[in-house]
Amino acid sequence: MSDFPPVPAEPIEPDPQQMTPEELNEAAKRIAALEAEVAEMKDRWVRAEAEVQNTRTRARREVEETRQYAIQKFARDVVEAAENIKRGLDSLPPPAPHEPELLARLREGFDGIYRSFIGMLERNGIQQQDPTGQPFDPNLHQAMSEQPSAEVPPGSVLQAWTPAWTLNGRLLRPAMVVVARSPAGAEPAHAGP
Repeated sequence: MSDFPPVPAEPIEPDPQQMTPEELNEAAKRIAALEAEVAEMKDRWVRAEAEVQNTRTRARREVEETRQYAIQKFARDVVEAAENIKRGLDSLPPPAPHEPELLARLREGFDGIYRSFIGMLERNGIQQQDPTGQPFDPNLHQAMSEQPSAEVPPGSVLQAWTPAWTLNGRLLRPAMVVVARSPAGAEPAHAGP
């Protein structure tokens, strides 16, 4: 047998009817302190749970962004290859009625490769945007020069040398553009009355 006295199954609670007013007051203070401690612990627990959830959400978002944009450097290189294929296609003479069959097949081959390549890029979140005629946007376009034009409003893209390329909505390469300006001697448009 053990040398220790038996532990009661339930803690012995003092009978409030047998307590003095000082003991009752002390017990009330102790209860209030314990309730405040429980409330503080509950608040800490709720905040810790919220922080854990925020950490999980942030980690999930970072993993998703990493997954979506991990190929960004590779995508830039692939976009350059697509532009080179397009340049090769554009360098061929336009179709003519009695052109050699070899030239027609070469054009068709380049065109098929280019369309297939662009389709593969689009399936993987890489999009091209032709900015011709749109207002100049420094977030998507790189102005290579300005040219006077009465055909489009000043500040619009008159010509695009290359399209803008995005990866899942994020800019990969800006479009190289020529921006329209007012023709010489034309009065600038005024905003408002």
